[in-house]
Amino acid sequence: MNCPSCGGKATGKVGMDQYYCWDCCVEYRINKEGVQIYEVAEDGSLVAFDPQNEFLL
Repeated sequence: MNCPSCGGKATGKVGMDQYYCWDCCVEYRINKEGVQIYEVAEDGSLVAFDPQNEFLL
């Protein structure tokens, strides 16, 4: 499975319909509404992905 954010192939399943991309370090969920992408915060919590965040580049 390719990452919906960067297209990388270094992804792994971390939960039910929940995946992590080792290339761009985001977590994403796939469900009937579509794909939801999250950044992993320093404390381990999930924050809604912001593509305008310059620190991800």
